Amino acid sequence: MFFDISIMDIIDVVLVALMLYYMYRLMKDSGSLNVFVGILVFIFSWLFVSKMLQMRLLGSILDQLMSVGTLALVVIFQEEIRNFFRTLGSHRHFGFLSKFFSRDKKDSNATEVMPVVLACNSMAQQKVGALIVVQRNMSLDDIVKTGETINANISQRLVEAVFFKNAPLHDGAMIIQNGRITAAQCILPVSHNLNISKKLGLRHRSAIGVTEIYDAIAIVVSEETGTISAAIGGKLIQNLDARKLEEILTKQK
Repeated sequence: MFFDISIMDIIDVVLVALMLYYMYRLMKDSGSLNVFVGILVFIFSWLFVSKMLQMRLLGSILDQLMSVGTLALVVIFQEEIRNFFRTLGSHRHFGFLSKFFSRDKKDSNATEVMPVVLACNSMAQQKVGALIVVQRNMSLDDIVKTGETINANISQRLVEAVFFKNAPLHDGAMIIQNGRITAAQCILPVSHNLNISKKLGLRHRSAIGVTEIYDAIAIVVSEETGTISAAIGGKLIQNLDARKLEEILTKQK
């Protein structure tokens, strides 16, 4: 017996598999993997009972739960759904859309990169902790709202002054948008990725977390080791020198 399978059927299966795989990765990174597995078990149980075994009473109960459960899932996973669309919008292939709809289209140049590099290098030598997030193709306005507005030109002295020990704004992250320091003391989402080394502190986890959701570069200066790290796309690059940091900021812009 031969099955009548068309190319569209194969494409359909592949797309569903990709969707499930992406949802699996999203739930794993957010720490909700067990909930996701439980939902899959419930769905397959509902299909088995209602469609295959055709149990009327139990099937009707599960049907009602499915109708209400769809709305419940939206409420439960509203943050994950929001992050999904953020990630989709920040994808490299769709980055031009963010640029098109962005109000500010000023490109960065060496005069904007070098003050950040020099400030990070100086703070690393003095073991002053810092966390700086540089916007790329996706707006960081949601994060800016969590901190104190600055809206100033980028300068080495200003960056170092913000993160100076016991300074009012040294806690939290500094946000750089379109060649200007727009805010400081901002709160970042922390990554829940279980594969992150336990040796990394809250600053590094926050840097990874914000780049998992937003299209940005997060720079971390460790006050314990005096090392510089940069997070891009949820991946952390450690032990950077001034030249390598400048290269990352220039190329990734």
